Amino acid sequence: MNHEEEAYSETTRSIRVSVDPVYLDDQSEPDDFHYVWAYHVRIENRGGETVQLLRRHWHITDSQGRKEEVRGEGVIGEQPILEPGEMFEYTSGAPLSTPSGFMSGTYQMVTEAGDRFSVSIPIFSLDSPYDLSVIN
Repeated sequence: MNHEEEAYSETTRSIRVSVDPVYLDDQSEPDDFHYVWAYHVRIENRGGETVQLLRRHWHITDSQGRKEEVRGEGVIGEQPILEPGEMFEYTSGAPLSTPSGFMSGTYQMVTEAGDRFSVSIPIFSLDSPYDLSVIN
């Protein structure tokens, strides 16, 4: 492939989800145990049917093993419709009280025919320069 690939990507039923996380030093306060990341998501419809993203479900785990789940309608206030060959991109953020962690999740999609299915969001790590431990 000659176009740049993100560090984390996964394809489910011809829907490719790619995530690129970035540590936000200017929004983080390590002295107050407040670390913030942005993550850029690209959702590509590589299949032959039109789909709509209905819901998101995130699993967020910090480096001490604390887990948080986030569920909601759509992404960034939208429920995008992707025709074959189309893509949707957005950027969101995640704060943690530890200098590292990881996220994964699913998007619930629906086809024009009303067939609902889940699309995997690849697990991706949230790393900061303040993390001295290694997560296996």
